[in-house]
Amino acid sequence: MSDLVRPPPASANDPAIEVEKLQCGYEGKVVLKNVSFRVARGEIFFIIGGSGCGKSTLLRHLVGLNQPTAGSVKFFGRSFADANTAARREVLKTFGMLFQGGALWTSLTLRQNVALPLEEYTALSAREIEEIATLKLAQVGLGGFEDYYPAEISGGMKKRAGLARALALDPEIVFFDEPSAGLDPVTSRKLDELILQIRETFGTTIVVVSHELASIFDIADRVIMLDRAHQGIIAEGKPRELARGSRDPRVAEFLRRGDVLPQ
Repeated sequence: MSDLVRPPPASANDPAIEVEKLQCGYEGKVVLKNVSFRVARGEIFFIIGGSGCGKSTLLRHLVGLNQPTAGSVKFFGRSFADANTAARREVLKTFGMLFQGGALWTSLTLRQNVALPLEEYTALSAREIEEIATLKLAQVGLGGFEDYYPAEISGGMKKRAGLARALALDPEIVFFDEPSAGLDPVTSRKLDELILQIRETFGTTIVVVSHELASIFDIADRVIMLDRAHQGIIAEGKPRELARGSRDPRVAEFLRRGDVLPQ
């Protein structure tokens, strides 16, 4: 698939994502400031925190849906904000995005939904696009549902269909915005297992916005925790180590709540 351009392999040690002193906000209001972190290649990295702390805001700024008011975001050493239109288009090919609810087009079948990024970013034939879309649906356990419409499937299946679309271009990075929202615990666990499978099979870098402790403890390699009052990062590290050892009461309260306790 020569149409799918990948970033130059500058160094295996280069981070997949590098964020430096990022400031995020809307209409002159600062939501996050001085946010800096790195995500390694092949890492499952969670952005966590309570409601209103800026998790989804940060994600929207990372993927270019909103422009930061200061700071930089680099993918594999390349700046996204400073890139021209052609270069930005190439960067967009390197990552996929699963929005809350799947964000599927209701008037299109699942196969047609998955085909959209292939139609937008490649010169593949209609037959090739159909074959790839069918394959991607099979990879997320939706083989046989290609001609179904979103209204005809469950919430968990919609999430998986959205993931198939996010994987259509064989991205280096996949972003997830609250993937477990609205799912029952069993379906949520299956989605976590699918995320692990994608990383293990393809070496994909995964970035997840979530407040779900089960997912955080089960699949996250590292996390950053945001705080609304602080307007930035108050903790970074392995979630189990933070839950056991953090002296910050905000971190302890968040990670030790409920019945989900680290072993």
